[in-house]
Amino acid sequence: MEAYLGLFTAAFVAATLLPFYSELALAGLQATGYDPLALWAWATAGNTLGAAVNWAMGRWLLRFRDRRWFPFKPDKLGMAQRWYRRWGVWSLLMAWLPVGGDALTFIAGVMRVHFGLFFVLTAIGKGLRYAAVLGLAAPLAGLLA
Repeated sequence: MEAYLGLFTAAFVAATLLPFYSELALAGLQATGYDPLALWAWATAGNTLGAAVNWAMGRWLLRFRDRRWFPFKPDKLGMAQRWYRRWGVWSLLMAWLPVGGDALTFIAGVMRVHFGLFFVLTAIGKGLRYAAVLGLAAPLAGLLA
C-alpha cells in the first residue's frame, strides 16, 4: 500500500505548479511487479487531484495577480487567457502535457470553468497519459520479470 500512496503523492505533486515527474515512479513500480491497473488508478487520481489544486489557485488567487509571488506575469497570463478562449474547455484534454499542462489547469480556474467539467476532462487526459506510460513501460517490466 505504501508504494501506491507514494505514487499517488508523486503524481499529485507533479500536477501542481511545482516541477516534479511521476512517470519514472509509475514505470519503476510496474517493472517490479505491481498491478498495472492499480498503478494507473492511483497515478491518475493523484495527478487529477493535483490539477484541481491548480484550478482552485486560479479560481481564487487571481486577486493577487499584482503580487510578486504570483506564478504568472501579466503578459503571460493574458496570453494564456487568449489561448484558452480560442481553444476552449476541450483543451483540458491536453492538461497531461509536461510543458504547459499545469498552467492550463491554472488558467481553467482563472476562466472559471465549471469544476465538474474541468475534473472529468482533466482526468480523461491524464488517465490516457498514464495508460500510455504503462503501455510503453510494459516491455521493460517483462524483461525484469
